[in-house]
Amino acid sequence: MAGPVTVAICGCGSRGLDAYAPFQTAFPEKMKIVAGADPRPDRLEKLQKLYGVAPDMCFASDDEMLAQPKLADVMIVATMDRTHVKNAAAAMEKGYDVLLEKPISPDLGQCLALREKAHETGRIAVVCHVLRYTRFYAALEEMVRSGQLGRLVTIEASENVGWWHFAHSFVRGNWRRQDETSPMILQKCCHDMDILRWLAGRRCLAVQSFGGLDFFRPENAPAGAAARCCECPARDGCRFDAEKLYLTDPHCGIEHIGPQWPVDVVATDPTPEKLRAALRTGPYGRCVFRCDNDVADHQTVDLLFEGGLTATFTASAFSDTIYRTIKLTGTEGEVWGDMGRQTLTLHRFGQPEEVIDLKDEKGLFSGHGGGDFGLLHSFFDLVLSGGRDALTGVDASVESHVMALAAEHSRARGGETVDLAAFERQALGAEA
Repeated sequence: MAGPVTVAICGCGSRGLDAYAPFQTAFPEKMKIVAGADPRPDRLEKLQKLYGVAPDMCFASDDEMLAQPKLADVMIVATMDRTHVKNAAAAMEKGYDVLLEKPISPDLGQCLALREKAHETGRIAVVCHVLRYTRFYAALEEMVRSGQLGRLVTIEASENVGWWHFAHSFVRGNWRRQDETSPMILQKCCHDMDILRWLAGRRCLAVQSFGGLDFFRPENAPAGAAARCCECPARDGCRFDAEKLYLTDPHCGIEHIGPQWPVDVVATDPTPEKLRAALRTGPYGRCVFRCDNDVADHQTVDLLFEGGLTATFTASAFSDTIYRTIKLTGTEGEVWGDMGRQTLTLHRFGQPEEVIDLKDEKGLFSGHGGGDFGLLHSFFDLVLSGGRDALTGVDASVESHVMALAAEHSRARGGETVDLAAFERQALGAEA
């Protein structure tokens, strides 16, 4: 087909409108937004203002937009986790190809059902596992496949979420409760499970996991702490004070980073005045020790793959910045990578160390180390060419979801070992 591909965005939040929609500005020959849905009028107004979407093509709910005749070639589904499958399945039934924000669903039966729906309708269904599309992980994957490490033996990976990011997203924010969204190991770390599966190049057989919610709990609140920061006598000595965090903190304060994520989640088109007003009444002004959060703030997973390859993964809220690290060992060499620095250090046994710098000429990347735009280039090229095979198609993505959900099952049961084949069979039986 000829470009650009027309797009309807179902969910105009931080991912749909702020991460994916800007691709149109950079590459108008590939993408044209023609419709959108979101319950917040200010988000729809922003969609109209920035991308020229007609008011009568903006809808107040996902159901309202999906009740219309087919409006575009593609639907980007970027609603909350537990509505992903409903919206993606309905879109495929109407003839849309689908770009689906991760995770597919916190319910494994629903993940498997969406895989079948994609097969049944013949539509493209790509999941936004954006890390595969980065230069960093693509270089690692090529290193493994080319045999530079010999036979792969172990993988050690970590995701360091950042204390302020965790407080924003997983304590005060949308992903604080499993019953409303997903467990942290799925919502935040299905990216990492997908990368482990991709680098391993073979199926995961079993997992075991430990972790929990240890810090962001009422018993750890400062003495005399109030329910909201604006009325708290302990705020001066608390690094989580919301006004300090969103206005002046070097990591995420508007004075340092400008009106972008995460402050644009607290208030649309944020200013200091808008932020103060939102913090007085909204969820982001609550004490982090007195919220209704229940997702783990740290978790470690041990994984066994076919052929005896073993892997460990750790996610932690307790880092100063957001970064991922990884180490792979093989029979002929080892490599250590720091995604934050965009470097790989390769030791081929008996040879000099090689340091590989993966930053581009300007040192600039789109979100997730270039993965957001890398994903979109790949997806729209696939649609334009009429192809079917996607790097993160729903079939591949389901495997990472089985791994993550089995890990959470293990964690909740004190670290019992979970056989993944049996775990998936059980979900299929429940779905039937």
